[in-house]
Amino acid sequence: MVEWEAMTQSEALDILKTGGNVFLTGEPGAGKTYVLNQYIEWLEDCGVGVAVTASTGIAATHIGGMTIHAWSGIGARDELSAYDLDRIATKEKIVKRVKAAKVLVIDEISMLDGRMLDMVERVCRTIRQRPEAFGGLQIILVGDFFQLPPIAARGDMPRFAFESNGWQNARFLTCYLTEQFRQEDDLLLSLLGSIRKGEIEEEHYTLLGEQTEIELENIEPTKLFTHNKDVDAVNESRLTELGGSVATFTMESRGAKPVLEGLMKNCLSPQSLRLKREAMVMCTKNNFEVGYVNGTLGRVVDFDGVDGWPIIETSDGRKIKMTPAPWSVEEDGKVTAEITQVPLRLAWAITIHKSQGMSLDAAEIDLRNAFTYGQGYVALSRVRTLAGMKILGLNANSLMVDPKIIAMDQKFHVESDDVEDTFSEMDEKEITDMHTAFIAASGGKIPAPGEAKASKDDRAALRLKKESTFETTKDFVLKGLSVPQIAKEREMALSTIWTHVEKLTEEGAITRDQLHTLAARTDNWQRVYDDLSAAMEEYGTEKLKPIYEACGEKYDYDLVRLGRILYTLQK
Repeated sequence: MVEWEAMTQSEALDILKTGGNVFLTGEPGAGKTYVLNQYIEWLEDCGVGVAVTASTGIAATHIGGMTIHAWSGIGARDELSAYDLDRIATKEKIVKRVKAAKVLVIDEISMLDGRMLDMVERVCRTIRQRPEAFGGLQIILVGDFFQLPPIAARGDMPRFAFESNGWQNARFLTCYLTEQFRQEDDLLLSLLGSIRKGEIEEEHYTLLGEQTEIELENIEPTKLFTHNKDVDAVNESRLTELGGSVATFTMESRGAKPVLEGLMKNCLSPQSLRLKREAMVMCTKNNFEVGYVNGTLGRVVDFDGVDGWPIIETSDGRKIKMTPAPWSVEEDGKVTAEITQVPLRLAWAITIHKSQGMSLDAAEIDLRNAFTYGQGYVALSRVRTLAGMKILGLNANSLMVDPKIIAMDQKFHVESDDVEDTFSEMDEKEITDMHTAFIAASGGKIPAPGEAKASKDDRAALRLKKESTFETTKDFVLKGLSVPQIAKEREMALSTIWTHVEKLTEEGAITRDQLHTLAARTDNWQRVYDDLSAAMEEYGTEKLKPIYEACGEKYDYDLVRLGRILYTLQK
């Protein structure tokens, strides 16, 4: 049996700080995210721009970043034409963030198709106008290929990131962490190690078959399933068990039917969202300013007394009012289809896919319908001990991993050992000089010993903070622009701008008199407002559709929203 050298977290961090491209890997619980966060904090303390991204929205929640698809401007494309590349390279926001970054992090790299990594590489090289791989950015890829594999488009065979041209051109240094910090159970560690080697025996199935009860007290286990239909059944059952009335939030839509169907299919929030107080929920969209991201978990604690929107409490104790959010498709700068819904879904049960990256005290795991490599491994490695695990079922493929990954894992170990040997031959000053040179070349400065550093909260706020989008909308309103003009100017959906306006008036940042600049653009506004007011007196202000229909569908939803804002202010 081959014995691999053990790379520590501090050794990996020293290698990251040299500025070389790095693949940071290791078993679940080995501290990859910890090392990554330490590195990001160091870069921010040094004043070096770092873009923090992940392969999926759920993964992005664990590192306070955004998806690589959104960051690069590639979006949902599965190929990148010269026309697409040219359009991306002329979008000011994308160009600005790609040029501002000195380091690009992509977490959960196992789930990123190699074709996507190649597209990101092209975008970076084009925007930065430099011939080096990724336009000269330091690239940090983080993940474990024993986790869930990428999903290929159009039924193509998935291509792992290490099979891409971008991976080969970047010449990554591999840092393989081996120390275990998540699992506290030697028997479970041994089982996970056997899965990684492809050495599963009958005794392993027997061991899991004996996990029929969770021995931990006062912990509600999360249920993990392979398929959404099982998740939905559990969530609906738990919702029914709760006392109290149901609040239903219906998705609104506008645009071309075929495009809308695609939007609705891919939206994580259901068309009809049913909630009660104490319901466990998961956020389905990013809103950095409000304080949630796709994957944030919480429970419903109340419904707003004025507009009825749900108020959730997150696991860290923050209370957030969840107002509707848009999902839209744009073509040539215009929104061709848009859906709007409260960005939540029930979350007593989740799919194994969405659990990746989580660390759970207790879980009930159903692998009877496991259908792809890595599902069993991901599910079992979420939990710290066998005592916190209940197995609801297994099938013959539950513990299978891709033979290609087993072979590559050997290669990654060898590469990591070579890197460790190289750096172990350097003295401390030589490595420190490399750190200093990298920061200087990136336009930063290493803080002197004892020099004040940003707090963890300040760093998180800086990383998540985008431009003050509410203030920008306010400035446009005060300049007399209409909402459609603001939406066009800011390249945002109309519903997004209306949400800004509603929030600004709620907080008193925009007054009723200032809002009349929007109303003044409508012919016979007073008559329109009188009609809308009468409808709101009868049907209330919680939903737009009853108001719209009560007025004979004479006024578009923009006018209805404006009327509702002014009516609420008057009350």
